[in-house]
Parts: sequence; structure tokens; C-alpha cells
Amino acid sequence: AFGIVADIQFADAEDGHDFGGTRRRYYRHSLRLLREAVQAWADESPPIDFVLQLGDSIDGLNARRGEAESALRQVLAVLGQLPVPVHHAWGNHELYNFSRARLAHTGLYSRPAGGSDGPPDTDCQAYHCSLAAGLRLVVLDAYDLSTLGRDPDSPRYQESLRLLREKNPNDDLNSPAGLQEPHFVAFNGGFSQAQLDWFDEVLKSSDENQEKVVVMGHLPIHPYASNGVCLAWNYEAALSVIHSHRCVVCVLAGHLHDGAYCLDSHGVHHLTLDGVIETPPDSNAFGTIYVYEDKMILKGRGRIADRVMHF
Repeated sequence: AFGIVADIQFADAEDGHDFGGTRRRYYRHSLRLLREAVQAWADESPPIDFVLQLGDSIDGLNARRGEAESALRQVLAVLGQLPVPVHHAWGNHELYNFSRARLAHTGLYSRPAGGSDGPPDTDCQAYHCSLAAGLRLVVLDAYDLSTLGRDPDSPRYQESLRLLREKNPNDDLNSPAGLQEPHFVAFNGGFSQAQLDWFDEVLKSSDENQEKVVVMGHLPIHPYASNGVCLAWNYEAALSVIHSHRCVVCVLAGHLHDGAYCLDSHGVHHLTLDGVIETPPDSNAFGTIYVYEDKMILKGRGRIADRVMHF
């Protein structure tokens, strides 16, 4: 069994709104909701084995207030009350607050020591690990290609900006207005070819070992598990890798605060989790997933619906 939570986006600030000014964000309450989630996971019997934090643990508001380090310490302190590992995806809000280089030296860097479990590019946050006999986790770095968190003079930044401008002629690169492919906005990102090649090799090995694989990352990689905007730039490439193997049973993502779900044409479950940040204080948004030989059962809390996902 394992816990899942997404888009906590904590800031020690009064309630505000999203970038469009239409959706309420409960910045301070999000930490209290996380505490409730941690308490619920701690009370599970038998105990859970780990937690997946699907990205955007703190809000970009912290960067403007000079409170990024403090906000992150508070979130990690709450999660640290659990006696189990927490696997973190990096989202756009982490990268509004910190450079990738800085994130690699925080508690959000959950890639195992040694480097052999991730791509050769050690700057990439992707990694894989065994969760239990026959069950493997792959954490994808959905901002491997991105203009966020990188030095503007770096080759990867320039490559990402070029790709973004090819698809998005808007003055505001965060605006999807008028785009044929509205997911090409700066608050999304994508996967380098090196990461995709590594992903393919990991899944090949899991096929050979007859493992089931759970994939997690901040960005959805299926358009039906998205609103068409909150989606990885080159989601088709990631899907192509998954569909060329038998082992992946579920892809978990955040980013889209309303959540979404689809069962794709290859029998892979795509679950995009509702965000804590837009959850009213009298509700919540987290879940526990129980893994069986032939299925996973999600027991949701608050906005998260219960779901049975058969393999």
C-alpha cells in the first residue's frame, strides 16, 4: 500500500487565486490538509510502504516573498513524520522557487544514491527502484526539457526555448491562446531523448523480469487524462515507449488541479490527481493505493474518488 498526493503548493500566505484570477487557492490551509493526510497514512493498518508526492509541493508565490526555503522545510517536516520513503516528482512550482542545481541538494531529491538507477545525465531527476517483489516504480522528470530552473545560457535551456517558440508564437509563453497544440506552454515541459531511451531500457528489463511498473511524474502524458493544456510537450513519445512494453500498469500525475482519469487503448491506467492547493479547508485531496496481484484499489479522501484499476 502507498500514499499519493499532488500539488500541495504551500505558502504561508492568505488565500489567493490562480493565474487567471478565477480559481481560489488555499495556500496556508494546504499544509494542514497535508498533516491530515500524513496522520491518515500513519494510522493505516497494515502500514503503508511509501508515499508518492507528485510535484508542486510549494507554490511559486514563495519565490516572490523570499520564503521558498522556509516553505519547503515546513512541507518536508510534515512528510518527514512518516517512517517510510517519500518519492518526489519535480513540478513547475519547485522550479519557480529553485534552480535544478539547488533542488538536487534539497529533500526533494529522492533519486537513490549511486546514480546507477537513473539516466546517465545525472542532472535528470528520473530514476527507478523496486518497491516490492514484482513491482517497480519509475519516476520521470517531466521538466528535463524546460526553460524553468535552468541557466538561460545553458544548451538545454536554449534547446527548450527553441522548441517552445516553434510551437508557441504568443508574447506570453504561458498562454495557450490560439495554439494548435495548446500544451506547448512554458509551465509544461518534456522529456529529453536520453531520458526516453533510458525509460525504454528500464521497461525492457521489467518485461524480462515479469514485473508490474508504476510510472509517476508531474505532467500527465495522455490527453484523456488532461484538459489538453496540462500535458507533457512530447507526451506521444513517452506513450510510445510505454506501449512498446507490457509491464506498465499505471501512470500517476498531478499538475491538473481538477484531476482526470482514463484507461488507454493498451490497458494502461492514467490517473491525474486532484490538487490539494484548490481543495477547500473542509475537504481534502489524497489517497491510499492498495496493490494486489491483479489490480490496484485507490481509496480516496475528499475530492479523490475511489477507483479499482485492474491489470
